[in-house]
Amino acid sequence: MIFPALSTMMEKVNDFNPDLLIDFDDVSFIRGGRNLVGPLTWKVELDERWVVLGPNGAGKTTLMRLAGAEEFPSSGIAHIMGEQLGKTDMRDLRTMIGMSSSALANRIPTEEQVSDLVVSAGYAILGRWREEYNDMDFGHADAVLEQVGASHLKDRMWGTLSEGEKKRVLIARALMTNPELLLLDEPGAGLDLGGREDLVGYLGELAEDPDAPAMVMITHHVEEIPAGFTHAMLLDSGEVVAQGLIDQVLTSDNLSKTFHQPIQIDRIDGRFFARRV
Repeated sequence: MIFPALSTMMEKVNDFNPDLLIDFDDVSFIRGGRNLVGPLTWKVELDERWVVLGPNGAGKTTLMRLAGAEEFPSSGIAHIMGEQLGKTDMRDLRTMIGMSSSALANRIPTEEQVSDLVVSAGYAILGRWREEYNDMDFGHADAVLEQVGASHLKDRMWGTLSEGEKKRVLIARALMTNPELLLLDEPGAGLDLGGREDLVGYLGELAEDPDAPAMVMITHHVEEIPAGFTHAMLLDSGEVVAQGLIDQVLTSDNLSKTFHQPIQIDRIDGRFFARRV
């Protein structure tokens, strides 16, 4: 005898779309008895570029860790690139995901050389140790550094880089494995206006490249959303306020609900700008 609830769960396990890079069905994450995110259902396709916004404590980073196969959901069914979390080797899955985050940046030794930091991503490690790399590895590392406008930094030490330079190097490292999914956790954090605009411009070019991976970016600020992003999710206290096509989600009403104050949002030349009214 199969109980109805178990039958429904089995149907969800078997009824996933292999064309989706992220396929979350009623996913929640609970830590210390507190529901940090969910339950939520979220689908990300190959050609989509998502931005996730919300106030501090909204659950954005927790959602990113689930999408990056760094955490298991407490409930619900989560597939990443067709693999169900909890039913596959997470280490293998992570090699297909490019990640750029401040948590990663804080783990990098100041004396690490940029070229070594980038090339080692191909082996899912942080910096060179005893691995042997060939000319093809270094050639690819040079190519991704050039792609993000950071080829002139390859011989520099991590600790000598500015915040903007570090952001570009981390994105190059994330692209080193030719990932199918690129996750960017607050890439604009800590940048001055010039550095932010440089980074937003590059990410906009990447978003419009048809050969680029699917992208998910976390930010607190709509001004950091590059042109070319297609979808958005608004989170508040772990719950989805709205999600879908970016023009339908990023409205004054939805942002006001998310941030608990009257917000006016405008779009100029493909970029978003918000202010309190």
